[in-house]
Amino acid sequence: MSRLRGIAIALHRLGGDAAMLGLLYAAPYAGALVATLCSGWLNRVRRQGVGVMLSASAWGAAIVVFGFAESLWPALVALAFAGAADMVSAVLRTVMVIDVTPDAMRGRVAGIEFMQVASAPALGDVEAGVLASATSVRFSVVSGGLACIAGSLVIALLLPALLRYDASEARAARRAREAAGAPT
Repeated sequence: MSRLRGIAIALHRLGGDAAMLGLLYAAPYAGALVATLCSGWLNRVRRQGVGVMLSASAWGAAIVVFGFAESLWPALVALAFAGAADMVSAVLRTVMVIDVTPDAMRGRVAGIEFMQVASAPALGDVEAGVLASATSVRFSVVSGGLACIAGSLVIALLLPALLRYDASEARAARRAREAAGAPT
């Protein structure tokens, strides 16, 4: 959740104060922590691309629910669910990148991923602020969640190989390349 949206929602929509704002900021991290503590099942996910698309869409859906929340507790639950979905997506994406990136390229790929992770929220804050000032905070939040779901669907349609990605097949191919002495 962007700082702008958090402040606007805490102060204007939910009638809150600084303590409420702190809870809103903490909720996604609490959800991510719970997802991390319960993440053992992720190593059994074979279709990780499908998992990424589903968890990204779940994040968007949670943001939509958050956008419609009229009181603190539903807002906190929605944000915690968003944080959990984001963590699942991040774990699956990281494993996929490790599986398919040659060793010689891992540093560069990690740098690109870090750049995206660091810059995307700031760009989202700009978009959210412009849209909220032109429409409303609720519209900005809800449309952002819906755009995330739509974006996931578009990516799934444009990159069908992502949906076909199978972790066990990728690892087997990597082991075969390593056994053949080919660069990994």
